[in-house]
Amino acid sequence: MDRQTLSIMKACEAVGVSRRTIYNWIAAGKVEYVRTAGGSIRIFADTLWRDATPATSAATTGAASPMGHV
Repeated sequence: MDRQTLSIMKACEAVGVSRRTIYNWIAAGKVEYVRTAGGSIRIFADTLWRDATPATSAATTGAASPMGHV
């Protein structure tokens, strides 16, 4: 069975992160990828969600709002 692959842009859209984040994940070995004959990078979809984590918000990190306490 062939594994499904996604382009960098489709991978970004799928997990809601930037291109830079995808490239960082590649460099860190968090996702598996393959290069096509033309040199494009294709991300294996099954590894994309394995280590992907949603962006944290101020509400989940406990960070103060930009206005501070009013």
